[in-house]
Amino acid sequence: MKNPTSRPAPFVMLAALCALVFVHAAFAGEPRDSRKKLVMLVAEAEYETAKTLPEFASAFLQKEFRVVVVSGSTAPGENAFDRVDEVSSADVLLVSSRRRTPPAAQLEVIRRYVAAGKPVVGIRTASHALARVKGKNLAAGEAEWPEFDAQVIGGNYVGHHGTGPTTTVTAANAGHPLLRGVKVPFTSVSTLYKVNPLRTGAQALLTGAIPGQPAEPVAWTFARADGGRTFYTSLGSPTDFKNPAFTRLLHNALRWAAGLPDSGR
Repeated sequence: MKNPTSRPAPFVMLAALCALVFVHAAFAGEPRDSRKKLVMLVAEAEYETAKTLPEFASAFLQKEFRVVVVSGSTAPGENAFDRVDEVSSADVLLVSSRRRTPPAAQLEVIRRYVAAGKPVVGIRTASHALARVKGKNLAAGEAEWPEFDAQVIGGNYVGHHGTGPTTTVTAANAGHPLLRGVKVPFTSVSTLYKVNPLRTGAQALLTGAIPGQPAEPVAWTFARADGGRTFYTSLGSPTDFKNPAFTRLLHNALRWAAGLPDSGR
């Protein structure tokens, strides 16, 4: 008697072939990812960007960017980055580093990226990302780039005001596309950085003020001498990442840096 559950040989062969194709596709991965490659260079311990930046990327960037986080060593006295070679193939480099003096070969990877005229986005401590702590000697094999602020960021960081006063942020260039959807004024508890005067080629977008002190730029673009462009903001504390005005600003800046069209939102 014929088994009612049996199947003709051609059907079995077809099913096996389909299964093989499915398994191959699963292990081969998705087709080529056409999103822009965003490398986040994260190496600072004061503002928790090792936590806030990946969370920001997950919430806002997955559609447009393939994000790679390059971290700095957390061991005392060590300044190396992990997998820094990822920077070479980045479409955009976001810097959130503080006073790192990496091995000379690693710093050269970053220098080559910048010299190629590729875009940079910096937040908070990026103005002193690659400069040694004052009075500290470089360890053997390490290198620094103290001119990174002037040459890449377009700023003039000389320190910051004390903690306590709330910074009120207003528009310095209200019609700029990078401020689309950014509701101003808003406030920040990030200490106000002293950055005036900005370098030639910088265009202030937002200004921060605290009582009794001169106002300071807190966000700007910079047309670099190498032909590249930079966006920088001195904001970036954990509470800033909870503010829709800040997250919209940073999202706009990354799209601008990557050459993506204005979202129009």
